[in-house]
Amino acid sequence: MSDTQRRFRGRPLSADPLTGHESTEALLHRAFLAYGGREVRQAYDLLKRAIEEDFTIVLTVSGAMTPADLARSSINPLIERGIVDVLCTTGANLYHDAHRSLGFQLEEGTPFVDDRELRQERIIRIYDIFFEENVLLETDQFFARVIQAPEFQRGLTTPEFHHLLGKYLVELENQKGLQANRSLLSTCHLHGVPIFCGAPQDGSIFLNVVRLRKALGDAFRFRLDLEQDVYEYAAYQYWAQHHASRKMAVVILGGGVPKNYSLQAEPLLSQIFFIDAGGFDIDVQISDANVHTGGLSGCPASEGHTWGKTSAECIQRSVFCHGDVTQVFPLLAHGLLQQGLRKEGRRLLGKRAEALAFLDRAAEAAREDAHAPGE
Repeated sequence: MSDTQRRFRGRPLSADPLTGHESTEALLHRAFLAYGGREVRQAYDLLKRAIEEDFTIVLTVSGAMTPADLARSSINPLIERGIVDVLCTTGANLYHDAHRSLGFQLEEGTPFVDDRELRQERIIRIYDIFFEENVLLETDQFFARVIQAPEFQRGLTTPEFHHLLGKYLVELENQKGLQANRSLLSTCHLHGVPIFCGAPQDGSIFLNVVRLRKALGDAFRFRLDLEQDVYEYAAYQYWAQHHASRKMAVVILGGGVPKNYSLQAEPLLSQIFFIDAGGFDIDVQISDANVHTGGLSGCPASEGHTWGKTSAECIQRSVFCHGDVTQVFPLLAHGLLQQGLRKEGRRLLGKRAEALAFLDRAAEAAREDAHAPGE
């Protein structure tokens, strides 16, 4: 066999018959051998490695995942075990996830229906999910009431904002006896996980902010500090690259704004602040987006490396699973939980001041270097 031939040899594709008694991990390694199945297996192996090697893990979630209750089934259990350190998602996911904490039900429906009839009956449809329009109205009232509280009447970053919202949902869930089945906002609140939203104005929580501003005028002083929001996210990433294991992984469910927001810290640090910073070391993506359209949602880790968003090593430690998140991620989460995997969560909200000060010092040093004589 020539050296060139050896370069193109891999593991034998040979499977033993399934027995029905395999663990999820054994199933993935025994039967998910090629094509999309291999992508799923590689995603599991990379996630397991990131947990066992104590990576700081960023999870991004886009698309209507919480209406399908993906948070309670698959994401919250990972947060509770310290596996998710930062969350980037949409306002819509946080909003719709709160419905159940407020006592409302979302129900299995069908896409094969006359939507005109649904509108007449004031029934909302998200593909094959149905719920009554009143669910939205009652949820709006909850958030509008909460956001008027005194602690919201200042400039906040999205993690600060969501942390406060989570406090109120914790109280509500305690009253309703929902401690064993909490919302995403309250779970992140309890475990110190910052929740970033790159487009907060694109969602119903912020629509209530618009109404309050018009109704209350200057008496309503709530504001989102978007410049500080971007800086805070970069501060957590920079802090993580210099503390604990110094390694970072990103797990991208879907694409869109949450994906881009999670990846833009490195360009901010290196391109704008001229701070030596690295990208992610492991990249796991699950999406139905295609790469050939040029959109970010379908962009693989190797393309991200040309921007500095992922490390050179990440190209060999990445996978893009082509599929529906709801088809793939619960299986991966089940396998990780079945193996008893957990890690020490970073609880980054409690390190906010430390992370910001750490980045402040690096930014000041970079400015001094830029203005040093002879430069």
